Amino acid sequence: MEEIHLKTLLVGGRVVDPSQGLDEQMDVLIEDGKIKALGTEITGEAENTINVQGKVVMPGFIDLHVHLREPGFEYKETIATGSQAAARGGVTTICPMPNTKPVIDSPERVKDLLERAKDAPVHVLPIGAVTLGQEGKELADIAGMKEAGAVALSEDGKSVMDTLVFRHGLQEAAAQDIPMFSHCEDKALVDGGVMNAGDKAKELGLPGITNAVEDVIVARDILMAKETGCRLHLCHCSTADSTVLVEMAKKQGLPVTAEVCPHHFTMSDDEITEDHGRFKMNPPLRSRVDVEVLKKALADNVMEVISTDHAPHGAEEKDQSMRKAPFGIVGLETSFALSYTELVKGGVMSLSDLVAKMSTNPAKVLRIPKGNLRPGSAADVVVADIDTEYHIDSSTFASKGKNTPFDGKAVYGQIEKTFVDGRLVYEK
Repeated sequence: MEEIHLKTLLVGGRVVDPSQGLDEQMDVLIEDGKIKALGTEITGEAENTINVQGKVVMPGFIDLHVHLREPGFEYKETIATGSQAAARGGVTTICPMPNTKPVIDSPERVKDLLERAKDAPVHVLPIGAVTLGQEGKELADIAGMKEAGAVALSEDGKSVMDTLVFRHGLQEAAAQDIPMFSHCEDKALVDGGVMNAGDKAKELGLPGITNAVEDVIVARDILMAKETGCRLHLCHCSTADSTVLVEMAKKQGLPVTAEVCPHHFTMSDDEITEDHGRFKMNPPLRSRVDVEVLKKALADNVMEVISTDHAPHGAEEKDQSMRKAPFGIVGLETSFALSYTELVKGGVMSLSDLVAKMSTNPAKVLRIPKGNLRPGSAADVVVADIDTEYHIDSSTFASKGKNTPFDGKAVYGQIEKTFVDGRLVYEK
């Protein structure tokens, strides 16, 4: 990691910052870890001048949904490797889910995670569990975890299936003004399914997961948010009806936000070529109809956040049938390229709209002063080349996990430089 420069000047890039309505060529001056100035002719001495002409300069991305696996599953990923993967993907802030071993379900464990992450090259903002051990029975110390540094709550990896316990969790979250990140999955309805229920599942002879598995809990959790007033963020939405339910919630003025992962708007179950663990994720790759509806919902800002659900696993775990492989796909190092290629090059939305979904809007969900390039803000900045095609190569990932169906895919949007608090933490 390079030492911080007192003054760094990024010259001649296309600066895109939706928070200011900016999309124009200008210079960016970084000083003492903050954005000092934006302009067309910034004068004065800079210790480090970098020509970024022909490149895009954006506020660093914020990923609300990652799995770092530490503590307990370090063979899959560590905070060090996961945060390096984030930096390589232009992600300057990550929110790790609590389903580690032990579960992040107490103030002490939140503090331990922050201590483990103190040397990470990116910002690590922990998410605390809703219940002790994620067992769905007894609420964790929500107030204590917030005070210790947790920015949200989630039972991710499962739903709190006892609705009364979940309501108590929402009530306490509302009282502490901390958002609930909901993994929407009716466990009983999964019924052993390993991929989307449809023609491809029948062709491969595999048990399917219906859309109702997600939709039933989306509906429940929205209604519970309405009753309790808790800020609800719906994780990894994958179905057409999820978008309908979210739109209904917003029309009622409910405090509901929702995210979509790049794999869910880039690939459908029709594109699964074989029964292999690299295609197994939760929620599963859905139908082409679902994919198109998700893209429209993103374009219409019904779904306002793009997150990855970065979920690394060991190679041997994924190199087997979907019947036996664990659910999960890595995404930190491919999220911008996949999103830019599918959504911007694909004519679904503008680059500014994409940056809003990967940076500005996630910051709003967390209510943190990030996701912008305003003078005085922390200099979390990413520089990308959006004009040159390249191929995703999982063998080069900084993440321990290589589990992706996108290996070899041609994309645009390669991250070239990532700055965190003015420090250059990644350079291609």
